[in-house]
Amino acid sequence: MGATKTDHFTDKQNAIATLTKALGHPARIAIIEYLMKIEKCICGDIVNELPLSQPTVSQHLKELKNAGLIKGNIEGNSICYCIDEKAIEKMQSYFANISSKLEKKKTDCC
Repeated sequence: MGATKTDHFTDKQNAIATLTKALGHPARIAIIEYLMKIEKCICGDIVNELPLSQPTVSQHLKELKNAGLIKGNIEGNSICYCIDEKAIEKMQSYFANISSKLEKKKTDCC
């Protein structure tokens, strides 16, 4: 079987791409912001906060969970979601590194 396009990049590049791709929709940003505000919630709580249907919210939660940005635990008939701090720390470190390199570079470009 041939190599996929992601095989041409490092594990770190693929991981950051997965995280940032998951944040590529405003509904997912809103979900992350809501989870940051209340720390924990169930899917129904999120549906009440967003102008989206329950199935749509569930799909966005699935994307965020698959990317590793959130964690979900089953509690009775509900799933309790929270932020996965490790993923946020990875992105924070990545963007801090970029910012640091840009500060050092400080050249006029374009």
